[in-house]
Amino acid sequence: MEKHRNFLTLLAVVFIGGLLLSFVTVQDKKKGEAWDVPEKYQKMENPSKDDASLMKVGKILYIKHCRSCHGNKGEGDGPKAASLETAIESFTSDKFQGQSDGVIYYQSIIGRDEMPNYESKIPEEEDRWALVNYLRSMK
Repeated sequence: MEKHRNFLTLLAVVFIGGLLLSFVTVQDKKKGEAWDVPEKYQKMENPSKDDASLMKVGKILYIKHCRSCHGNKGEGDGPKAASLETAIESFTSDKFQGQSDGVIYYQSIIGRDEMPNYESKIPEEEDRWALVNYLRSMK
């Protein structure tokens, strides 16, 4: 009987603790500073802008390298996003989509701070642009 009572007490404590934790809000993440994108990238032209055949390649690269932080739909809600100090901007936002392809290339491939560099992980230029094109499709 004593074992049963101890178990019920433990169960109640765990339940109440979980209930209380569900009301705790996640601390706001800091907003990243504006990107300082070199002019070379700002003026870069996308050589495969209208190549729909690369969309599958871009999606595969996104799933492999980006989804864990940026989430399935590019909303910045992937499983690793919670561990980052900086908030992730949505790829669906007007702000993101309003950038030039070269700026998106720079942000996605060159990176900075918590956004890693992918030059060695995505070495082929065509694949890099396929990723940019896929990010463009997340409107």
